[in-house]
Amino acid sequence: MVKQEDLQTIASSLQSFLEDLHSKYESRGDGTVANYIPELAKVNPDLFSICIATVNGDVYEVGDYNQLFTIQSISKVFVHGLALEDHGRDYLLTRVGVEPTGDAFNAIILDEKSKRPYNPMVNAGAIATTSLIKGSDATERLNRMLDMFEKYTSHNVFVDISVFTSERITGHRNRAMAHLMLNFGMIDQNIEQALDLYFQQCSVMVNCHDLAVMAATLANKGINPMTGKQAVDSRYVKDILSVMYTCGMYNFAGEWAYKVGIPAKSGISGGIIAIVPDVMGIGVFSPPLDSRGNSVRGVKVCEELSQQFGLHLFECWRK
Repeated sequence: MVKQEDLQTIASSLQSFLEDLHSKYESRGDGTVANYIPELAKVNPDLFSICIATVNGDVYEVGDYNQLFTIQSISKVFVHGLALEDHGRDYLLTRVGVEPTGDAFNAIILDEKSKRPYNPMVNAGAIATTSLIKGSDATERLNRMLDMFEKYTSHNVFVDISVFTSERITGHRNRAMAHLMLNFGMIDQNIEQALDLYFQQCSVMVNCHDLAVMAATLANKGINPMTGKQAVDSRYVKDILSVMYTCGMYNFAGEWAYKVGIPAKSGISGGIIAIVPDVMGIGVFSPPLDSRGNSVRGVKVCEELSQQFGLHLFECWRK
C-alpha cells in the first residue's frame, strides 16, 4: 500500500494522471441517473469530476469539481461517526450490526437472529443510526448534524429543500423499514422525526472538492487537513473505515475490496469517496449509475487510481 512518504513522488504525476483519466471516461455513456427520487432525475448526466486531497492539505482536481449535488448515502459514513461519538461502539452495536448483506441498499430486511439492520451503510441501518443522534428536539438534532458536516468540509453546508421534500414524499420504502425496526425495538416511537433527519442528511449539498476533503479528514485520523480541527474522535475512525471497507459499496463491496482495496462509500447522486489511510482522500462525481447504484465512471476511476499508484491495502510488497 502507498505510504505518506510516497506522496512527493506521486504528486509529480498525479494531476496529469487525473486529467488523462477524466478525458478517458468523459465520453462514456453507460449507466442511468437515479430516477426513483424525482428531483435526482433532473441532474445532468454529463457532469464529471475527480478530486484528491492529501493529509498534507494538497489538492488535485479536474472537471466539474465545484458543481453542487446532494450527498445522499455518503452521508451515512459521517452520521455513523456522530452516533459513535454520542453513544460509543458497544451501545451502537446493540442497534446496528456491521455485517455485509449481499443485498441491495434498500432491501427491507433485518438480521434474523438479532433483529438489527445489518450495517450502517444500508438504508435500514442508516435510519437506525440517524435515530440515535442526540438532541432535545428535531431542530437541535439537525443543527448538530450540519455542524458535524461543516467540520469535515471546512464551510457551512445546507439542505436542498426540493430534494428533501421529494425524498420525504416518495420515501414509502424507508418508512416500511422504520416500522419494521420499531416492531423489534431497534428505533423508538418517533419514526417521522428519525426519517426527516435521515432525508435531510441525504439532501445536504456538497461538491466533489468537499468529498475529497471529507475523505482526507478520515484518512488523517479525523483531523481536517485544511483547518487542523478534529472532525471526529480519532478512536472511532477505525470503526468507520472498517464498515466502509466491508459494506460501503453495497452488494459490490466484495468485488470493490478485491479490485480497489480501500475503504469507500457511494451515493445514488453519483458520488464516491475513498480513503487511503494516512495518505489521502478521493472524491469522484458522475451521476450515471450501474445496476447496484454505484457511479459507473466513479468505479472505473478508482480502479485505475488503485492500480496505477498501488493503493490496495494489501499491496504491501510494492515499493
